[in-house]
Amino acid sequence: MELTSSFGLTFFYDYATPSKVVLWLASIFSGIILCVLVYTSTAILSSLLFKGYGKLSSAEKIEWNNRGFSTFHALFVSSASFYLLILSDVFNVNSHGDVVINRSSTLSDAVLGISIGYFLTDLAMILWNFPALGGLEYVLHHGLSIGSITLCLLSGQVHIYILMVLFSESTTPFVNLRWYLDIAGLKSSKLYIWNGIALFFGWLVARIFLFMFLFYHIGTRYVEVKEIFLFGFYTLIMVPSVLAVLNIFWFWKIAKGMVKTLTKAKHSK
Repeated sequence: MELTSSFGLTFFYDYATPSKVVLWLASIFSGIILCVLVYTSTAILSSLLFKGYGKLSSAEKIEWNNRGFSTFHALFVSSASFYLLILSDVFNVNSHGDVVINRSSTLSDAVLGISIGYFLTDLAMILWNFPALGGLEYVLHHGLSIGSITLCLLSGQVHIYILMVLFSESTTPFVNLRWYLDIAGLKSSKLYIWNGIALFFGWLVARIFLFMFLFYHIGTRYVEVKEIFLFGFYTLIMVPSVLAVLNIFWFWKIAKGMVKTLTKAKHSK
């Protein structure tokens, strides 16, 4: 039994079983709860361990704590994505008989649900404090992420590509550390410089080269890809393309910042 919209979007009731729906909702709710817990823990631990935390403005404290659960999500989702894509046999082309773009697992469902919970929480904070925590590009990024992950869960398709994109979150801890060092007045420290270099190369690998591989993978399996539901097909083509443009834009800013920091450090010697 299936329901087809005017956009060609098809939801297969046989896939979205009650047990899967419970898993998805529990994962999303868990993601939201984890964000709240890490946000609160970041505030408590920072006030105890960092003397400068108490001197921050209210807006700075909000962003400081927000980046705490942003880092937590990035570490969690990038590790889980790496395990599912590389270490497990879920998406190993030789381990199953079905096509790789139709594969999923309980763990991948849970990881995607938790990510939706994170993106919902972070988007709510961005909109509530707009534009202090990020401009329209962040709203676009989070909105596209929530929409594409939701379609992925409902259809059970293209988990492999969503996980590739989520692995790019591995650069987020470097972005957040850069902000923490800046707000702490440590822009001239060696840690700030080395973190900037790590961010540059990490971004190049995880958000530029990885997206190139993603598009290559889609191209080599186009016969299989075009068989997914119509709205999902267009989403798969559009969303990574938009995110790739955003990644290139942010990479350009990162490169400019790194060159500026290195030049300043060289002249200060």
